[in-house]
Amino acid sequence: MSGTDGPAGPGEGAPEEAGPRWHVEVDRGVCIGSGLCVATAPGGFELDAARQSHPVRSECAASDDVLAAAEGCPVEAISVTDARTGEAVFPPEE
Repeated sequence: MSGTDGPAGPGEGAPEEAGPRWHVEVDRGVCIGSGLCVATAPGGFELDAARQSHPVRSECAASDDVLAAAEGCPVEAISVTDARTGEAVFPPEE
């Protein structure tokens, strides 16, 4: 047996069927750089030199922290969609 027979860690060759994937975007024209997203989901968002937020990766595994960051953004600058279907996760479509 090789050393790669065990379960894969997050983002390490995990099968595509492993769970829902999200596409995350930050509207930089709306972002006020509060940093709440970074505090809520430190592995999901970071602030650049201009204090504008951006996702660490544009696509990620579905995450309660990323959803909480989107829901908690004071100006609703974060949008989350299902990477496979394009269906809105947040903000919900009305």
